[in-house]
Amino acid sequence: MKKDEIISMLQQQNAFLQQQLGEANRKVDELLKKVSSLEELLVQKNQEEQKQRNVIKGLVKIQQNKSEKQTPPAVSASDSETAPQTEPKPREKTNYGARRKDHYEVEVEEEDIYPDDSRFDEMRARLIDTHDVVRYILVPMRFIKKVYHVHVYTQDGAVMEGRAPVAPLLGSNYDGSFIAGIAQLRYIYSMPVERIVKYFCENGFDMDKGTAHGLLRKTENIFENLYKAMGLAVKEDDYLAGDETYHRVLVKVPGGNGSKKGYIWVVTAIHTGLVYYFYHDGSRGQDVILNYIGDYGGTFQSDGFAPYRKMAAKLTRLACLQHVKRKFLDCDDDEEAQGIVGLINEFYQNEHKYTIGKDGWTARKNLGWRRKYAPSILKEIRIRLDRMAADAEMLPKSDRYNAVHYMLNEWDAIKNIFTRGDYNLDNNLVERLNRYISLSRRNSLFFGSHKGAQRAAMFYSLACSCRLNNINFFEYISDVINRAALMQPNTDIKEYRTLLPDQWKAL
Repeated sequence: MKKDEIISMLQQQNAFLQQQLGEANRKVDELLKKVSSLEELLVQKNQEEQKQRNVIKGLVKIQQNKSEKQTPPAVSASDSETAPQTEPKPREKTNYGARRKDHYEVEVEEEDIYPDDSRFDEMRARLIDTHDVVRYILVPMRFIKKVYHVHVYTQDGAVMEGRAPVAPLLGSNYDGSFIAGIAQLRYIYSMPVERIVKYFCENGFDMDKGTAHGLLRKTENIFENLYKAMGLAVKEDDYLAGDETYHRVLVKVPGGNGSKKGYIWVVTAIHTGLVYYFYHDGSRGQDVILNYIGDYGGTFQSDGFAPYRKMAAKLTRLACLQHVKRKFLDCDDDEEAQGIVGLINEFYQNEHKYTIGKDGWTARKNLGWRRKYAPSILKEIRIRLDRMAADAEMLPKSDRYNAVHYMLNEWDAIKNIFTRGDYNLDNNLVERLNRYISLSRRNSLFFGSHKGAQRAAMFYSLACSCRLNNINFFEYISDVINRAALMQPNTDIKEYRTLLPDQWKAL
């Protein structure tokens, strides 16, 4: 065979092989596309199924309304030597054997009741017994129009005039107690202003909605420096906790009014019990919280929201074990996930054995107790997390995947909880405070404007601070509004510090 023929034959074979290889590559590409498409469909299907499961879970939780609070376990025999002994609390009596409250706090009126028998003659009858029958009577809200007759005299060429109490709002006839009543109903009991004025009307005081809104708006101006003092005072504490929640807000949109979801941030001082809510046009951007925290160098506890995680570079950050736990509870019947839940519960079970401030138990003793029980639980959790994270069959964005990686991302912040005796295991304190916003969201539907949301943040700051310091919000506002109204606008912010709930003393 000639050389040219051999070369021609080889070229034909090579062309044929190239054609076959190209066809094979094309089929491989098609198969890869199909596999990729199937993977995308599988992930998409998993996400859709997950959304449906989340909806069902939410409905079930609403129906069952179960609490996540752990029941303190019985102290074992091995712990009985170190655990403080307490007397069992007697069970409260119920029904006809109930121990009735005497209600010493209420106003008492007394009345003598005599027989109404027509034969009764007090002069001839002999008293053989007297016994007391108690009835509690409710008198609806009382409104008093107090008229001061101011007398003016002249004496020795001088004019002397009596002084009526100063109203906190210029040109207004409303006393601080009246404004306090509106604020209490609006921000403690979550009644919309429309419902408040209707309630007033039903109890004998005719007031329109605009007047009530105006009183709250003018009070905000009086409390402006007090609110600024709150923001500064909160950061005096070396242990803070924070969160954010939302509320609908009316805004201007093309063609009229609309509403948007606006976020309210909250930072709570754990030791002083001061609470600072703040709002910046409804933004949930990280700059809002990071600008407020600034150079604060203490401890901050929160969930795993990204802006909070960024704080770890400047301060000691603590995680919230309840947020971590909920992620694993969402995994339903996943045995490994429920195993993590059980280990998290062990932290609570150990913490419930002792209470700081009770029976001589101190934060220092609690730290020693944590150093004893926590390391082994943390070690076991980490082993299980790493094993679950290495599972190649775990689908991305599944409940299991989200729970495992959420806890891994929070791991350092979880360990920080056990470096001091008085750190909380979770952020439930702040969660409970945010229920006031949730109730308002349910009852009022929306704030009327960004300015209205800022005003609400100020009042909620004072209301929740009073709650944490066991102060009656009505009494506090009634007193402080009159005192703050007398202070000059250029008064140093530091002068308002003693008016905040943790240091306030009624005059």
